Amino acid sequence: MSLNGEKIKAILFDIDGTLSDSDDQLVANLERWLKPFLFLLSRKDQHAAARWLVMALESPGNFIYNLADRLDMDSLLIKLLNDRTRRKRHRIKKYWIIPGVGEVLNTLAQFYSLGIVSARDEASSLAFIEQFKLSPLFRVVVTSQTCRYSKPFPDPLLHAARQLNVNPENCLMVGDTTVDIRAAKLAGMQSLGVLCGFGTQRELQRVGADLILASPVELPRMLGLSA
Repeated sequence: MSLNGEKIKAILFDIDGTLSDSDDQLVANLERWLKPFLFLLSRKDQHAAARWLVMALESPGNFIYNLADRLDMDSLLIKLLNDRTRRKRHRIKKYWIIPGVGEVLNTLAQFYSLGIVSARDEASSLAFIEQFKLSPLFRVVVTSQTCRYSKPFPDPLLHAARQLNVNPENCLMVGDTTVDIRAAKLAGMQSLGVLCGFGTQRELQRVGADLILASPVELPRMLGLSA
């Protein structure tokens, strides 16, 4: 597996599990909630149980969203999520960011056009970007409600490419799940899988990721840049 670095003019990033350490954050929160019920287990086993449960719930959640997308009910679903986020904005928990991502994005922005293509709702996507002051680095932010169809359809990736005025074949999509890789393939883009989310190397290889790295922090080095 390899990337053609000479073709890359723009890099698109997923948020959850790619820039945001949301998976580990969810596991930690669930672990705290489950602790009274798992008191007979060691702390290591409690963590393993919480992580297994999050992984088990992630696939049904993706299925429900994709089904709503196909039935044109996703706009209602996203409106409910946005309304909930805004109502609770004053007490929303702080987001986590993968260590080193901020510095890496600053480095990449000097050489490439950067964009966000996330399956998150608009409110929480912007909240994450604002918390870590990343807005100046991204020229386009595409969320689950920007286009009629979200990932794994190619529509949001193609929309981002048009907004950046870059051909799809000159874009690199970076994400942690098979959904990101499939969308990139359908859009005619190169794809980079990262292992800092819940996607496994075997899964990402199976769907044809052009390259797999431990995290996006390794991307500048792979492209011959210094972070």
